[in-house]
Amino acid sequence: MKFSWCTIMVKDLNESIKFYEEIVGLKLNRRFNAGPGKEIAFMETGGTEVELIEDEDNKNVNIGKDISLGFEVENLEKMMKFIKEKSIEIESGPIQPNPNVKFFYVLDPNGVKIQFVENL
Repeated sequence: MKFSWCTIMVKDLNESIKFYEEIVGLKLNRRFNAGPGKEIAFMETGGTEVELIEDEDNKNVNIGKDISLGFEVENLEKMMKFIKEKSIEIESGPIQPNPNVKFFYVLDPNGVKIQFVENL
C-alpha cells in the first residue's frame, strides 16, 4: 500500500497554493474545477501529494489541532531564517526530542500545522 495524498479544505485556494509553493516547496501538479463553486489543486513532491479543495459552500474550514504535515529540510536553521523573512510566525520549536532529529512548526493559511524537520 502506498500513501497517495492528504486532503485539506481551504478558505482561499490561491493563498494556499502560494504558501505550499513558496514556503513548503511543493509544485502545482494539477488544478481544476470540480463543480459549481468548487475548485481542487494538487500540490506534489516526490510522489506524495497535498490536495487542496476550496468550496464556496464551505468557508468555515475546521482544522484539527492535533494533526500536522511533516516536510524534511536539509538545514533547519536556514529554514527558520527563511520563515522569519517571509513574516510567518513559528508556532513552536525548535524541538529536539533526541540527538537525531530537530524540528519546528508553522501554520498554513488555514491553520494546518506544518512541521519542518532536519534529520541530524
